[in-house]
Amino acid sequence: MRKIHILGLLLLSVAVMFMPARSSAQISVGISVHVGPPALPVYEQPICPGAGYLWTPGYWAYGDAGYYWVPGTWVMAPSVGLLWTPGYWGWGGGAYVFHAGYWGPHVGFYGGINYGFGYGGVGFVGGRWNGGVFAYNTAVMHVNTTVIHTTYVDRTVVNNVTVNNRVSFNGGTGGVTARPTAEERVAENEHHVAPTEMQTQHEHAASTNRALLASENHGKPAIAATAKPGEFSGHGVVAAHEAGAAAHTNSANNANRPPNASASAKTDRPPSATTASTTSKVAPSKTSSTANASHTNSSTSQNKPASKPASKPKAASKPAAKETKPHKD
Repeated sequence: MRKIHILGLLLLSVAVMFMPARSSAQISVGISVHVGPPALPVYEQPICPGAGYLWTPGYWAYGDAGYYWVPGTWVMAPSVGLLWTPGYWGWGGGAYVFHAGYWGPHVGFYGGINYGFGYGGVGFVGGRWNGGVFAYNTAVMHVNTTVIHTTYVDRTVVNNVTVNNRVSFNGGTGGVTARPTAEERVAENEHHVAPTEMQTQHEHAASTNRALLASENHGKPAIAATAKPGEFSGHGVVAAHEAGAAAHTNSANNANRPPNASASAKTDRPPSATTASTTSKVAPSKTSSTANASHTNSSTSQNKPASKPASKPKAASKPAAKETKPHKD
């Protein structure tokens, strides 16, 4: 029996080695939990530390002590032309399974989760590659335009009418009901690159910090985002200013559902020449400064007319679910 068991493990290892790239890049095998992750916390985006850094949203991961928050951070792409597809939790097979994020030429499916800062549930509208240089959309990205000049402003991608309840998982009771679009299915079959070493170290550091445990911070981590991977102290650290259980209206950068078709279609590709307000290499201006003034993954006011006050968040009445012990597949 012992020999048969060992032989089965060897066959499983070989099978994993020869899985298609999209499977091994998207699913963390063996991590399944019977209770969904907490709602996404509300926080501001740290200013981009320099040209070439791309934003990777924060997310809930799971360890021996339960869910813990992996702060959002700016990272360098492993290669020019690659974009980040965030990971997400999805319900399936009687448990919540984590689908790991990956790098690729286009943004794939990430559960329809609205992480904010250009990741509204479908595609990515926070920037694009122009040749070998990354240009940032300062309508949704916090960038110092006096230092980084490859920027543009495109407010047409901002969704101002959706309701955001910070849902952090797909499927199951109360989860996002989004399904992959045709473009996302194509992106899933492209060549993927695993998270960088800095990203892996960043997640590991988060797993060892008790302050990032959901049981300790109650959905409002003091280290919600960082300017660079693994830097959990200093001026580049941003704390959550609100737990994720609250509901928000008139969300500027986030929603728990994908944005409308006009905002999400081919959002990770360069727009056509007829698209207005998307001129790259914009010099510092009053418009750019306004766009950079306050970037959050929740309700913001920079994308609305100045005469209209921002809507106040409403507290959610639904109590958080109790966490149970994980079930290992």
